[in-house]
Amino acid sequence: MEEKINMYGLTLDELKAQMVGLGQKEYRAKQLYSWLYKKDVSSFDEMSDVSKDFREVLKQRYTLDLPTIFTSQESSDGTIKLLYKLADGQKIETVLMRYIYGNAICITSEVGCNMACAFCASGLLKKVRNVTSAEMVGQLIAMNRLLKERGEDKLVSHIVVMGTGEPFDNYDNVIRFIRVANCQFGLDIGARHITVSTAGVVPKIIQYGREGLQVNLAVSLHAPTNELRDKIMPINKAYPLEKLIPAVMDYYQNSKREVTFEYILINNFNDTEECCKKLIELIKPTKGFVNLIPYNEVMENDFKRPSNNRVHFFHDMLLRAGIKTTIRKEFGADIDAACGQLRARYEKKRSN
Repeated sequence: MEEKINMYGLTLDELKAQMVGLGQKEYRAKQLYSWLYKKDVSSFDEMSDVSKDFREVLKQRYTLDLPTIFTSQESSDGTIKLLYKLADGQKIETVLMRYIYGNAICITSEVGCNMACAFCASGLLKKVRNVTSAEMVGQLIAMNRLLKERGEDKLVSHIVVMGTGEPFDNYDNVIRFIRVANCQFGLDIGARHITVSTAGVVPKIIQYGREGLQVNLAVSLHAPTNELRDKIMPINKAYPLEKLIPAVMDYYQNSKREVTFEYILINNFNDTEECCKKLIELIKPTKGFVNLIPYNEVMENDFKRPSNNRVHFFHDMLLRAGIKTTIRKEFGADIDAACGQLRARYEKKRSN
């Protein structure tokens, strides 16, 4: 028997093609999208303006499965972290962060991660598989439904694909997810409210810049020299800075979108004045923006957070050099806030 397709994983164009293949008019796809994303139904039987016979056809070919909430944590600042269980039993994390401008969701793109960044909790559990586009859409819909159940009027308005995994190692599913999220008949989240983060997969950065999307790009830089970056990010051996920076500039030239450089500040490692000077020299030609992230300590490694004075010294030095810079607001300090921490803690507990 042919495996059913999760309709949440299909772009509007893909659904149109499938409807035509079933002998329907293209408009049927927009009709189904409206039920899925505007009316938020959970079954085909709720689609009252679709004939009963065709609803049976849909039920035979498609599913509307969503991830289920396995466990959750909520911070005193309102941050919500969910550990989802997927259909095959795998577990992934999703985080909701509350800003003045709206609610941002951090989407996971892989079950586990093979990037092996030394500072990161995501890499504590190796990659098992890619997360499908339907499972990415499902993370957002399930979060919105939770917010509705709680009586909240503000749903998800911003997306960051910065959860567990390297999004550009799952490129096709991530792009499909973005197209569903951005589609005016779908989740209708503005392109400039969507950001994808990469550790630096150079060929995909270039491809991403040529997709014709107005979606943001963030590059996890975290060190201003190959020598330092090699120590904490193995990907740098494949795509060192002399390849990464030209790829970023190519992206900017094609997309006209300013790149954000994520820079985790680690005490006595990459937070020195000399590091700041080298960072300025490295990224100034890119016209990029720097997001400074004071390190969120993970018990499994020895890296430490720098003092607030050191963080602000680094920040002010970048500003004086004409580099647009912010210090990331911290969320979930009283829960397992770092990517991968909740899942890693559960898996460790289960294995003991």
